[in-house]
Amino acid sequence: MATVLITGASRGLGLEFCHQYAQIGWTVIACCRNPEDAFELNNLASLQSNVQIETLDVSDFEQIGMLAHKLANLSIDVLINNAGLYADDRKHAFGQLDYQAWTKSFLINTQAPVKMAEAFLPQIKRSGKKLIVSISSLMGSIADNTGGGSILYRSSKAALNAAMKSLALDLKEQSVGVLILHPGWVKTDMGGINALIEADESVSGMRSVIDNFALSQSGSFIKYDGTQLPW
Repeated sequence: MATVLITGASRGLGLEFCHQYAQIGWTVIACCRNPEDAFELNNLASLQSNVQIETLDVSDFEQIGMLAHKLANLSIDVLINNAGLYADDRKHAFGQLDYQAWTKSFLINTQAPVKMAEAFLPQIKRSGKKLIVSISSLMGSIADNTGGGSILYRSSKAALNAAMKSLALDLKEQSVGVLILHPGWVKTDMGGINALIEADESVSGMRSVIDNFALSQSGSFIKYDGTQLPW
């Protein structure tokens, strides 16, 4: 059976990815910063023997390397870079920007997914699916930005999109695909209660895009419902 590795797996979209992939029988490597506090994820793992929980703070590149070494003999069909950070704050909008928070946004939202791809590329290459998925946002689209604001998040997700597009081109000769996905405005801790869709609908849609992926789509920026998005 196929294997998926998911970052930010303790809540929100990451947890829902774990639920849905576990239900269809995939081996799920669920990574989060503090497994001891991830009650729902631990409950899932207690009910589903195909869920394996691993400690991983994606901002710690040494931890990424250590986990890749620990899992060196695995084949990973799909790597889902889901962990993310929204650090914008109305008190620190333009004129009073928090540059330390901006740096952390780039570390987690942009650099960490690239580091994960680097670290786990051998495991991905030996799998059947050979796919790297990064959860981005429509807020990373420069063409779609008609509202301004959220400079930290927008810029870090736009940079993620650019980095993943480059990876798609660089890895295509090795038959490794790259997908950049917009999950929609989802009712999670990050999305808030006013969001438009539930996590299960978003993840089900993204799974369909992943299931139907062809290498010719590598580097595409796609909404959870399969719609192609502007850069």
